[in-house]
Parts: sequence; C-alpha cells; structure tokens
Amino acid sequence: MKMDRFKRETLIAQMKTNETWDAIIVGGGATGLGIALDCATRGYKTLLLEQVDFAKGTSSRSTKLVHGGVRYLAQGNIDLVREALHERGLMMKNAAHLVSNQSFIIPNYSWWDHFFYTVGLKVYDFLSGNLSFGKSTRIGKKETMARLPTIETAHLRGGVVYQDGQFDDSRLAVNIAQTAIEQGATLLNHFEVKQLLKNDAGIVNGVVAVDQETNETYQLKSKVVINATGVFTDEVLQMDKPSAKDQIKPSQGIHLVLDKSFLAGNDAIMIPKTDDGRVLFLVPWHNRVVVGTTDTVLDSHSLEPRALEAEINFILTTANRYLNKDVSRDDVLSMYAGLRPLAAPKDDSEKTKEISRSHKIIVSDSELITITGGKWTTYRKMAEDTVNRAIKMNKLPQKECRTKDLLIHGSSKPIAESNHLYVYGSDIMGIEALQQEHPELKERLHERVPFTKAEVVWAVRHEMARTIDDVLARRVRVLFLDAGAAIAMAPEVAALIAKELGRDKQWEAEQVKDFLKIADHFVCK
Repeated sequence: MKMDRFKRETLIAQMKTNETWDAIIVGGGATGLGIALDCATRGYKTLLLEQVDFAKGTSSRSTKLVHGGVRYLAQGNIDLVREALHERGLMMKNAAHLVSNQSFIIPNYSWWDHFFYTVGLKVYDFLSGNLSFGKSTRIGKKETMARLPTIETAHLRGGVVYQDGQFDDSRLAVNIAQTAIEQGATLLNHFEVKQLLKNDAGIVNGVVAVDQETNETYQLKSKVVINATGVFTDEVLQMDKPSAKDQIKPSQGIHLVLDKSFLAGNDAIMIPKTDDGRVLFLVPWHNRVVVGTTDTVLDSHSLEPRALEAEINFILTTANRYLNKDVSRDDVLSMYAGLRPLAAPKDDSEKTKEISRSHKIIVSDSELITITGGKWTTYRKMAEDTVNRAIKMNKLPQKECRTKDLLIHGSSKPIAESNHLYVYGSDIMGIEALQQEHPELKERLHERVPFTKAEVVWAVRHEMARTIDDVLARRVRVLFLDAGAAIAMAPEVAALIAKELGRDKQWEAEQVKDFLKIADHFVCK
C-alpha cells in the first residue's frame, strides 16, 4: 500500500499542481466525505477542504447506530426508513470491519406495548428486504431479565428483540477519507474556506482557503462548489449572499458514556417513550455503554457544544427509571454533545423531532450546491444525489455512481472485538509490524484503556491526524470513552505527535493546553 499518499505534503503538492478542479467540497463530515468519494470514483478531479478535522463535528458525536430509524416508522415516514435500511445493508457489506449487527431489546411494561412493538417491528423487518439483519421476535419476561440483567423488573411483561447496525462513526469517516484519496481525490483537514470566488456572471467558480498550519492563503478554481458543512451551512450560504436566510436550526443531542456493568449482556436497550418525546438508547460500544440522546433546540452553534444541566439530568433520570442499578454523575466516564443540522422550521409550532431527517439539496442563484439534513446511515445516498444534481446542472459530465459495491479502506472480515485493534480491519497488520519494529510502541497509553503508542504513530503517519484532539477524539476514541484517561495521557501523546511532525516543546505545551480546554467539555462534573 502506498502510505505516503496520505501525507500532508503529498496532498498539498497535489492541490498546488491542479489549476482547476471539477469539484471542490467544503466540509469533511460524513456528507462531504461521501461526496468526495462519489466524485473521485466517477473520475472527477476532486478537492475536499475541512476547517478542523474529518468528522470533528456532528459526524463523530452520534449514537453509534447504523439504522433505519424505528421512530421514523412510528411517524409514518416509510420512504426514509426503507432508504436508510437499504443503505444500512450496503454499509455493513462495504465496511464490515466497522459496521456490525447489534440486537436491541425494547422492554415492555404493558400488554399494549408488547403487541404494538411486535407488529411495528415486523414492518421494519419487511422494509429491510434482502438486506435484513435478522427477524424481530417477541420474548417473555424471564428471557428479557436473563438478557438484560440490569433492567427494572417491576411490571415488566417481556420484550421485543430486533436487529440493527452499530458502528464507530469517526473511524468510518477516516476510512472513507482514505478511500477517496486512494481513488484519486485530494482531501485536506485543518484547511478553512474563507470566501467563495465568482466569475463576472456571479457564478461560483472556486474558493479562497487558508492552511491553518502555515496561514498560507490559496485561491482555488472549480467547475462546481458543494457546501456540505452541516451546522455551518448558513455561514457558507452567507459567503455567497450576505442577506441569505438561515436554512439550519441546530438541535443538540448529548450522550453519557458509562461502564459496561450498567448493561452487562450483549444486547442494546431501546426505550421508545421518554418525557421529551425522543427515544433513548443504551448501546454497548468499545466495552462501554453509550446512553442518549436528547433533543434541545439551540439558537447558536459551535465546534465544541457543551452538554446542558437539564440534558444530563434527563438522561440520568430516564435511565434510572429502566435500570435496577442506579446511575449517578460519578458513574459518567465521558459525555459528549453533538448538533443536528436540521432544516429551520417554518414556524415555532414545528418541533425538531417532527422535522424530517430526509436530506435536502439547495441550489443558489450563484449555482453553489448545498446539501443539508440526512443522517450518517444515508451518507452514501446523499452523496449520490448531490453529485447527480451537479450533473443535471451540466456542471459535471454524465458518469454513473460507483459507490454501491465499493469496499471502504480497511474493509475485511470482522475479527473478535476482544482485540481492540479490530476497528483497523486490514490495517491491523501495519500496526503490528510497527510494534515489531519498535517494541516500545507496544506500551499502553493508560491502564484503563487498551490503546497503544503505536496507534498514535499510525494515526499521524497514515490517518492524517495532526493534533492531540485528532488522535484522542477521532482516531482512538479515548476522549469519548474515558475523558479522565484522555486528559492523563495528553502530554505523552503530544510528545509522540511532535516527534512524527518535527515539532518543538513549545508546540507540545500549546497542544496540551488546547486539548485540555476541549476535554473539559467531556467531563461530567
């Protein structure tokens, strides 16, 4: 494998030698990365620019589910569910090392619930067609208690088991970025778009971007510019037209991460009815339990959203209603907040949980293409639809989509999750070779987590990580699994990155300081 293709120097050299791109994509979350991959596989000269890091925002802060959306079924949104279930099957086929089949149990406390969810999930099974993950079944009280040892048993009648997908979101984002580069695209993180360029007719034909590491500014020309910036969509639309109306209303969802003992079996729990109308999930993930999510409408957004007191209390209260093992703030190993870029409601009566999660493509008078909404599960279809729109506008030559059967970088037969390196798929051999060559890199970074020094070196050399945050939040996920451990290992990780990038002690100190500010948002006080 030509690993130097992922080096920043190689990618910047490519950017400098291309005078005009077919497509420039602004934003390196799931949607933007999917579009870059789609464009590259169709043979278009493709450049993607991300202001911080791939999946820095919403795309690393999900509930870790690849799903059709059981609750959208309850809302009658059959088409969205059918599309998502189809895409779920393709994700598992194309990224088998990261997407797995997860059994969920809905605990039932009334006869009506038992009947209602059994029937509803049969519809869910039917809609998944030949990409089904398995049939849903009804189970009795005894089996529900055996499979969920920590479930509240008072008035419990039984449960309904169904199958859905589970994954590691930012690991998949990094692998999609690698795949796009392998297909010929140029992708750069820590590269911020500051302005849109236009021709004399007012048509967008490029961007002005700044390399955040060197502060060097570039003018980059392109046949089409695609805005895939999630909650930052309006900022780019206002670069195009300062008076543009807001298209996005951010809704915040938070998750708490607990020790595995709070969900001792292999099954996840789905609680379909909560006080705020959203479903609540308790999902096993990397030997921890992720509990979420909330739905809080915000008037502003940031790169580092913070969990609100009311959200933390809501999750703890709801979880304690369904668990016989009490959860308190002291049990929270990490917490994270993410922002959903929902379409702005037409009026105040429209609640965010009722706003469709379907994606929407907006074409401005300047021919800037913007893609908003959607969800991780449908990232590939969103990309296909966006590129097809550019073709329809005669911005790109007609070529067929090629991503349905395209294996993602690292895709291999799943290995046992007891080996924490399973998320690397076929790259495991590379990490093991690195450890053989440098035995000191086998050392663990912290006693509470399994990650090693070799993974930091690998992330910098082959996965485009540039900062402590890039490594500990989105390459090895420690910040999401145990914020205290992430804080403790930050200086050592800074030293490893500095050695790889040729940075000095001052850089290390600044990195640690910056990371501690970010990590503070993940600590439940």
